[in-house]
Amino acid sequence: MTLFKQLDEMQTIHMIINGRRLPAVPGRTILEAARTHGIPIPTLCYLEKLKPLGSCRLCIVEVEGTPTPVTACTTRVAEGMVITTHSPFIEKLRREILKLILQKHPLNCYACEINGACQLQDLVHAYDIGHNDLHAYTIRPIEFEAEPYSTPLIKYHPQRCVLCGRCIQACVEISEVGAINFKGRGANTRIAPVVGTREFKPECISCGECMAVCPVNALTEAQGSPKGKAWETRKIKTTCGYCGCGCELELNVVDQRVVGVKPSEDGVNRGALCTKGRFGYDFVNHSDRLTTPLIRRNGTLEAVHWDEALDFVAERLVDILYSHGPGAIAALSSARCTNEENYLLQKFLRGVLGTNHIDHCARL
Repeated sequence: MTLFKQLDEMQTIHMIINGRRLPAVPGRTILEAARTHGIPIPTLCYLEKLKPLGSCRLCIVEVEGTPTPVTACTTRVAEGMVITTHSPFIEKLRREILKLILQKHPLNCYACEINGACQLQDLVHAYDIGHNDLHAYTIRPIEFEAEPYSTPLIKYHPQRCVLCGRCIQACVEISEVGAINFKGRGANTRIAPVVGTREFKPECISCGECMAVCPVNALTEAQGSPKGKAWETRKIKTTCGYCGCGCELELNVVDQRVVGVKPSEDGVNRGALCTKGRFGYDFVNHSDRLTTPLIRRNGTLEAVHWDEALDFVAERLVDILYSHGPGAIAALSSARCTNEENYLLQKFLRGVLGTNHIDHCARL
């Protein structure tokens, strides 16, 4: 037996889930261990990149020796733990939890932009909940007055909000700002900007991380164009062009128009985006956007092919170099380029054209 195999066995414990004896890594939660072995447990507030919240209570499971069900996303596994993830009792509790959530959240999803791609909607279908099931609780919905959100770029819909707390956690963990929190008590609870004090004055940076993690579309773009339904939207993975960081994102395209941006979890940004990357996509479809090179001829700009434009630039650079010397040539680099592209530009000027006249727009 190798040393590595011995270490792996020392770091592995065993638990029993639904009658099966399965290995698990110490320190993992029941939810993580179950998903590792392909055992589904429903969740609404859980997000892998955030700390477990345990607020929605949908991931409750039975653990032998505990008097009441526990949340799988916050409970750590232990040696010999006996867990039941699905039983008539647990399924009944989850169904009642969903019914309580739907006392506030409207069941009619036709007007919502994520209709067909909503976690809550999927759970409602899975547990076969209809309008007739919601009469068990006589809770009247609260009519919330319109209040400003922490940024004018985002609109908050309190009637849709299920108070999972994802947005608050994302603002603290990802953006490290803490600009929003729960406000009110009981049925009047909603998400609102944090009131600053002398010691702590959070300022929203309009990054949109709160909007990105919302599972029920309670946070939407305030000034964006109308979004298409999930089945109408085509997703195109690309790289953000605002700077050289290389953040990956997905463009939501409807009828050949970009209507929204979603960050990619696979890129260097790991699902995060800045304000420009998330909200500054209007230029893509703007009528003034240049899509082809232009050459001025007889006082008029004419659209040409890229090959012609590059040949023209090369010829003019050679003419200037031989007529006036390298000191007559200068270049201005861009912050939207990558480090490699900026390096090549300065290498071209210094090594080929023989001039040190190069600057960068970020310094101006």
